[in-house]
Amino acid sequence: MSKSIIFGEIEGIEEGYHFNNRKEMMLTSFHRNWGTGIDGNAKEGTAAIVLSGGYEDDLDFGEEIVYTGAGGNDSNTGKQIKDQIWEKGNAGLIKSMDQGLPVRVVRGSTHKSEFSPQKGYSYAGLYSVVDAWEEIGKSGFKICRFRLEYSGNNYSKKNVQQIELDYSERTKKRIESTVLRIIRDTKVAWQIKKIYDFKCQVCQISIPTKLGYYIEGAHIKPLGQPHNGDDNPDNLICLCPNHHIMFDKGVFSITNNLQLIGCLEGELTVKDIHKLNLSNLQYHRKTHGFE
Repeated sequence: MSKSIIFGEIEGIEEGYHFNNRKEMMLTSFHRNWGTGIDGNAKEGTAAIVLSGGYEDDLDFGEEIVYTGAGGNDSNTGKQIKDQIWEKGNAGLIKSMDQGLPVRVVRGSTHKSEFSPQKGYSYAGLYSVVDAWEEIGKSGFKICRFRLEYSGNNYSKKNVQQIELDYSERTKKRIESTVLRIIRDTKVAWQIKKIYDFKCQVCQISIPTKLGYYIEGAHIKPLGQPHNGDDNPDNLICLCPNHHIMFDKGVFSITNNLQLIGCLEGELTVKDIHKLNLSNLQYHRKTHGFE
């Protein structure tokens, strides 16, 4: 495969775009594989998947998809005939989950879902891999399972040196399902994680996973009512799960000169490229009784 993998949106292909066939996707690297549903690998991550009815265990709820990984199925019946393993595109989906990389989802007309097009293929938008596990499928074989949630944000993969953080005010995107929820900006969160090399800004710990490192983007001023914080880089810090929970629960906070207060001592590590909004730090302190 000669073309490089591309994560996120591709110019000129908007959500809802219709492809007549798989070859049309390959021209722009939208989905580079003709014969498989997953475009990705263990080293870089997975950038796109196609739902085409090839796996009997797939579940499609629109904004949430429970996806069966690749391998081990009979292409004629869609039934599993041997176990799946965590390699290639399956491993790539774990990489995308760990690093917060977005996945383009395409539905084909042969995919049995109310959201599928009547012919050809339809681009469903960007999704985030939020969970991965192994289970026994309907045919009695091990399958790799992934839960993806719609995230619908533009994204651009750049090196740290090329990242230009966008501090402009964003309109918070809301989607109506059973519960009204705010969609996180995958692009911004990934950029912050990349800047800090997936290390916590408090403890400098980077959590190893099977295919890389895991860290979380924490909002200083929370999104959603009644806080209404912005999903901007000046409202995001990079924290390990322990310090993320501690910060959200208000057992420690951060002064305007980046000193840790509360149950922790020391200083928050902040790179020159990353400018924090001091009013958000003050909001956190006031909310949790530090002022």
